[in-house]
Amino acid sequence: MRLDGIPLWDGTEYRGPVDLAWEPDRITDLSPAAQRHGDLCVLPGLVDTHVHLVGYAGDGAPPDFATWPLTTTRDEQVLHGAAHAQRAMRHGVTTLRDLAGDEAQVALRRVFDAGVLAGPRIQVHGVVGMTAGHNDLFVPPAVPLRKPTADGPDECRKLVRTWARAGMDGIKLTTSGGVLSIGDRNVWRNYTRDEIRAVVDEAHALGMPVASHAHSEDGIRVAVEEGVDSIEHGTLMSRDLAETLAARRTPVAPTLLINEAIAEGRVPVTREAMDKAAELVATRNVLLAQAAALGVRFVLGTDANGHHVRFGDQLAEVVHMTRILGMDAASALRAATSDAADAIGMPVGRLAPGLGADLIVLRGRPWERIEDLATENIVAVVSRGRLVAGRLP
Repeated sequence: MRLDGIPLWDGTEYRGPVDLAWEPDRITDLSPAAQRHGDLCVLPGLVDTHVHLVGYAGDGAPPDFATWPLTTTRDEQVLHGAAHAQRAMRHGVTTLRDLAGDEAQVALRRVFDAGVLAGPRIQVHGVVGMTAGHNDLFVPPAVPLRKPTADGPDECRKLVRTWARAGMDGIKLTTSGGVLSIGDRNVWRNYTRDEIRAVVDEAHALGMPVASHAHSEDGIRVAVEEGVDSIEHGTLMSRDLAETLAARRTPVAPTLLINEAIAEGRVPVTREAMDKAAELVATRNVLLAQAAALGVRFVLGTDANGHHVRFGDQLAEVVHMTRILGMDAASALRAATSDAADAIGMPVGRLAPGLGADLIVLRGRPWERIEDLATENIVAVVSRGRLVAGRLP
């Protein structure tokens, strides 16, 4: 497989027209080309560091977000997750990190890796959350079938070990309340410092990175001080926290579109969720723009779940990062490719000999004009070396 004379943005910079070859899932050659091929370009497949694959993927109005998981068999839910992953892949998002996974998402990862089904590269993190914490409050109190929780340092360590045994790539920790969780507040503390320290220590001892859900200033602070590997949301980030995160180069996934959609009621949500999101969005933009100016390492993370942000909306999230965070086009593209890949330790996000063959052929020049990064401009998508959408020129 090859493309000749096509302008290349390689994940870090524009390289001009190149001849690009790959077989079967490895780039074998990349060399300057004498001629340029029209108005097309090629760039690496995008990397979304924060998604939730298991959610409704059907057409039309989605069912109720809270009750669908309780009234749908796990077997059926897994098929929806596969559909979400493949939809993202066809829209140029060729690597996904699921941050609330269990054995179902691990099964999807293995099936895609084995080539049983065409699918993107996937990482899966298991959640460690407390009783009455953010992750525990998606299920009403009267429902006995609940997600695992852990209370106290010893239980936290055991749940980390349980997820390691299940084949997880990492751990997601909750250190503040959330938006879609029922009955809590963003500022609520989730876990004591001793519990957080136990999670991070045990995960790192087992070679598993820790991503921390944190909206509140206190939640971000304790996560950073206890050595987590990434911050998810980071909404109420103070100046001193931004300076610390910038100095440490800790990745932050700002999940911009989902909180706006919930705050404005553009998606089916409760009044409680709207109010919580609106409270965050009211102060978020100034704080996150300040953080970006201070050098915080923002990466693409959408919180896509099929209900509030659809798979395929990742391109719109990258464009929105330039508007809210003040990033230029090339910086936003790096945040969605090479930097996002580095943040989760995946050898993708760049186009270079020896790396995996994940790429998008696109009309336009998105490193100069970010609005060109749009689904309607996609000409072809190659994932794991195989054409999965469109036609190669």
